[in-house]
Amino acid sequence: MDASIAHDHVAGRDDGDAGAADSDEALFAGVRGHAEAMIAWAGSAEALALDNGQLESRAMRDGLEFMRLLTQAHLDLRAAREQPRHDVTDAGGDARTSCEDGHERTRVMIYGPVRTTRIAYRRRGKENLYPQDAELNWGEHAYSAGIVARNAGAVAAGPFERAVEQVSAQGAIRLGKRQCEQLAIAAAGDFHAFYASRLPQPCQAGTGLLLTADGSAFPVLPGALRAATAKAAAARARQAAESGWPDNPSELRKSRKRMAELAAVADIPPAPRTAGDIITALFGPARSSSSGGGGPAPEPGPHAHGKTLFASVRRPAGEVIADAFAEAHRRDPGHQRPWFAVVDGNNHQIETITALAAKHGVQVPILIDLIHVTQYLWKAANSFFYPGDPAARAWVKQQTAKILAGRHRDVRAGIRRRATTYGYSPAERAGADECAAYLENKQDYLDYPAFLAAGWPVASGLIEGAARWLIKDRMEVTGARWGLDSAEAILRLRALRGNGDLDDYLAYQWSFALLGCADPGSADPGDGLDRPMLLLIGVSA
Repeated sequence: MDASIAHDHVAGRDDGDAGAADSDEALFAGVRGHAEAMIAWAGSAEALALDNGQLESRAMRDGLEFMRLLTQAHLDLRAAREQPRHDVTDAGGDARTSCEDGHERTRVMIYGPVRTTRIAYRRRGKENLYPQDAELNWGEHAYSAGIVARNAGAVAAGPFERAVEQVSAQGAIRLGKRQCEQLAIAAAGDFHAFYASRLPQPCQAGTGLLLTADGSAFPVLPGALRAATAKAAAARARQAAESGWPDNPSELRKSRKRMAELAAVADIPPAPRTAGDIITALFGPARSSSSGGGGPAPEPGPHAHGKTLFASVRRPAGEVIADAFAEAHRRDPGHQRPWFAVVDGNNHQIETITALAAKHGVQVPILIDLIHVTQYLWKAANSFFYPGDPAARAWVKQQTAKILAGRHRDVRAGIRRRATTYGYSPAERAGADECAAYLENKQDYLDYPAFLAAGWPVASGLIEGAARWLIKDRMEVTGARWGLDSAEAILRLRALRGNGDLDDYLAYQWSFALLGCADPGSADPGDGLDRPMLLLIGVSA
């Protein structure tokens, strides 16, 4: 429950009162006793006989307990000084005039559990409100901000089991796997609000804005499958039950995955290149018969700056790409910079980018990733050459050079003509026909000369690499099958980590909670991730 509470501190006692001072001193007596015992031990014969590892281990253990005792004493002091107040209202504006002290709850810090005692403000039929929880910015869960931050960083980097070990090893607690997953889900809830709130970095007018997208599937639990995939899974299961184990087990694996969509935005300072630079980069320098060496090194390609990645397994692909457009618009609201897109040829992505460009009123030329195009050229080469024939590579290189020069129509016509001239059978020319059809269907997105002259990238390595790191390396670990909430949370946290924004994001989330603000646009309707309102003071203990 969101609550509105005035944060004017109420004077509890006269600081000059001797009895109050003695009481405060008594609260910290245990801390002082522990500190004195630590000092005494450090000078003892036992300590002097230890090596550095043993000394470190003992000092760490005692130091963590000192921090826990210090925090506990401070919380006890807060409880002793807390006074009833008359300005507590809930989100609906209803005043809470009935209060009751002595409400306890255990909270977990990095260095161990502590107990908070506070006054509850009550109303029949309503959840209790705890102003002290608001002042300390406790969340609905029992864990401190330090644990939340460490857990977010750990789950973004590796499996939950490893994250549990890592977070637990950093202090005096033992975090459970379920708690680790729940904290990750809560921590990911401000992803979109964070990026919507950021101010754009200064950028030169000629710097390009790259938009790119890709999809990658990973195994999910049966309940997390999309409707069409679940239907296909049921059909395959029935077939397997009727005829026994399928001839191709990969057919079953197809029914266990759900596609995640990725989209990215980046600033691209122009770096003009020629077709020869690309050919050299792809196929190596041409050999010189006179010297045996290669030609000049190719010009370096453009380098992306300010990369921001968006990813979701729950939301439709169009919405994820729309996030990228919103980020691009945030960076260039006046549309003064050149926008462009590089994709792998997926029709839905092309249609979505075209529609969003029209919606935003901006020209966005689209280019098919050159590496993807060369893969089709190799399919044609496999129709024309025997496996391992060096002439196949030379032919692909030649056709690639033509396409980079804008002669894709000549390439597809030549492929069809060669297949017909040499009388290949339909089966033999299948790869050639597929390549020619692809070049014809994508002819509006093959303007490599314009992209090279403008200094823009001609391949989608940025998003391809992100898909490998974000999805393959984390979501497809052996034996993993994901639920939607945990998968969505991990995708967001890994995206934040890949963008280099995780620390800033957690600081933003924490400051948001300190202000007691709720951004109505911060949680996506139906995405399953509620915004982690760290100022949830209306929670019964």
